[in-house]
Amino acid sequence: MNMKLMRIHKPEFWATSPMGALSSLQQEINRLFDVPFGGLARGGEFFHDWAPALDLVEDNDNLVAQLELPGVHKKDVEVSVHDGVLSVSGERKQESETKDEGCFRRERFHGRFNRAVTLPKPVKTDAIKASLKDGILTVTMPKTEEARPRQIEVNQD
Repeated sequence: MNMKLMRIHKPEFWATSPMGALSSLQQEINRLFDVPFGGLARGGEFFHDWAPALDLVEDNDNLVAQLELPGVHKKDVEVSVHDGVLSVSGERKQESETKDEGCFRRERFHGRFNRAVTLPKPVKTDAIKASLKDGILTVTMPKTEEARPRQIEVNQD
């Protein structure tokens, strides 16, 4: 019978603590993601396009779209409706040139954006209104007569 002896190391004899091992693992995982995506993860070209959040709601007379556009000026926004699709595009410009040397974190996106959403009902394109206030773009689109709900009178025979 061939038997092998194995030495079992108790935790107090480990070269590093379990928490230290987890920290090393986390550092290694971070390093793996930093290398292939280095330029992208640090604000490279990949993240220059962004898409503002959009809500589309309906009432009896209108479809109303609201988009979050903080830091965007009205002259930098274009709104159009074509073939039942609302398109909003524009650009949020970087307010000042800063060097990355003193930057600890950069999460605010800037650059071109484009959002397009298919409208669930037909709208009167010549009556659409758009306003930008407090960083919220509101696009009010009156529905066509055919798309509006109608009350139908019931006759008694």
